[in-house]
Amino acid sequence: MADTTTMDAMELVRKHLESAGEDQLREMVKLMAEGLMDAEAQALCGAQYGAPSADRVNQRNGYRSRRWDTRAGTIELAVPKLRRGSYFPEWLLRARKRSEKALMGVVAECYLQGVSTRKVDAVVQQLGIEGISKSQVSELAEHLDAQVESFRHRRLDAEAYPYVWLDAMYVKSREDGRIANVAVIVATAVNAQGHREILGMDVITTEDSAGWTTFLRGLVARGLKGVKLVVSDSHEGLKASIAAALPGASWQRCRTHFMRNLLTRVPKSAQGMVATLVRGIFAQNDDATVWSTHSGVVQQLEKRFPEAAKLLDGAGAELLAFTAFPKAHWKQIWSNNPQERLNKELRRRSDVVGIFPNRPAIVRLLGAVLAEQHDEWAVTRRYLTIGPLEALGQRHAGTDEQESLAMTA
Repeated sequence: MADTTTMDAMELVRKHLESAGEDQLREMVKLMAEGLMDAEAQALCGAQYGAPSADRVNQRNGYRSRRWDTRAGTIELAVPKLRRGSYFPEWLLRARKRSEKALMGVVAECYLQGVSTRKVDAVVQQLGIEGISKSQVSELAEHLDAQVESFRHRRLDAEAYPYVWLDAMYVKSREDGRIANVAVIVATAVNAQGHREILGMDVITTEDSAGWTTFLRGLVARGLKGVKLVVSDSHEGLKASIAAALPGASWQRCRTHFMRNLLTRVPKSAQGMVATLVRGIFAQNDDATVWSTHSGVVQQLEKRFPEAAKLLDGAGAELLAFTAFPKAHWKQIWSNNPQERLNKELRRRSDVVGIFPNRPAIVRLLGAVLAEQHDEWAVTRRYLTIGPLEALGQRHAGTDEQESLAMTA
């Protein structure tokens, strides 16, 4: 015989679904949340609602309405009240994540300023946000801006950062009454403990030497030190800025970006073969073999693809800078791929907005996303086991395997 309590619950769910119409998911979420809150309130009271019991330690006192913004939309919840003390379901109505607050604030600001009204209306409906006033947007923005600015300007002098990755992405912003592409530049690093960090971000007009130099010198002013290797693409302005702001650091040209440039020098029919040859350079087990393989590949390409051979030969020092560092780190430091993955998350959030109303809105949203990622990295296992910092940047001549410099993540 079926359990009557279960049957009653199933019947209740069925009735709600039948009457929910187009808002079935929202009704289901509301039903589940209120059921869980009622069960928790019942446990706190020590007895069922309205039932006499010698075990009762408190009594219910009706409900209060609480708005709950979810991905299913805005839901009005009936939160139980108690006669003695208070009840609040922290596990359910906890504060939104910073990035979600930032996204809501930026979208609402776009809406209030009349930017791309049709598109913003659709985004707002997808987020399930209802009834955001201008004062709420201002309050939300003020709180988030303080958090993001604190994160972006924190001191960096607590420890060294041997490896630094630099990259940029472009987003659309309204500038003096027109829509323009602006560059969002981001620096990430691995600290002396082997954990990844986001050092900083900024919004500049274009990726020129002046913008990058100002950004990097700002990091140094905040205490950035101990940089042994900087990984980035070969943007000329960025290269000059690295040399000016971080004179003691080596520079690693991203192998992924280089491969794309190299393949433009050969016919499409030969690109697969050339790519395989170049990847073979990075598949070697020690630095001497890497360099000798590089020379061999250059010689192989000279006969059929002289332009590609010249490019590969000339880029040898910057493309193979990673070989001066522990072999266990090579896969993490020979490209900008870690930064590219971070950029994908930034693009996922920025694409929701489409066109930002101004630069502060860009900093608010993407700064909040980066701050959350920084916090997540702080509690995850180490990205690399660094070992003695003085050993980095030295030729290891086959001793890498004896050192405790293995990657652990």
